[in-house]
Amino acid sequence: MIEIVESKFITSAPNIEGAPDVQEQNEVVFMARSNVGKSSLLNALTNHKGLAKVSSTPGKTRLINYFDVTFINREDSVKSLAKFVDLPGFGYAKVSKSIKYDWEKNLTDYISQREQIKLFIHLIDCRHPHLDIDTSVSEFLFNNRRENQYILQIFTKIDKLNQKEQNALRRQFPDAMMVSSSKKRGMQKAIKVIYEILND
Repeated sequence: MIEIVESKFITSAPNIEGAPDVQEQNEVVFMARSNVGKSSLLNALTNHKGLAKVSSTPGKTRLINYFDVTFINREDSVKSLAKFVDLPGFGYAKVSKSIKYDWEKNLTDYISQREQIKLFIHLIDCRHPHLDIDTSVSEFLFNNRRENQYILQIFTKIDKLNQKEQNALRRQFPDAMMVSSSKKRGMQKAIKVIYEILND
């Protein structure tokens, strides 16, 4: 069994220039449209209720937030370290065009230039699986990732769909994962997959 046994906030930065100076390729980047439940998922995965700030105002966070996370493999008691990176929500429009441009440029620079990233986790609201903005983000990731970087799609709020709707979504996205932060569904599987990719 794989568990996250420790997690703590490290720092925030507005762009790649302020990112922590580390050599290891052990960063897991969480990215999502505003209000998809990114902060709630981070808190559920780490079992740390206040780790990521959950805001009722979509798009409030404009900084890149870094967290140190410790995994443990209970089979051999071996610990491994990773960084979870919480990117600002995209697709949020209630700022001036100049601020929005700078903000989005900082995100695209980070995604395309930060070599320490091992895994991109793209969160999508299961009730809106085909929004243009998510399709664009997916295409951007697949076009810009390096050979040694992975992409994982996770559909959030799966408890909002009935079984028939969940099955239909799984058929459309067979490689994606389905989770519910509020019901703690899919957390153990997600932790295991993240751990295995980091240790690949």
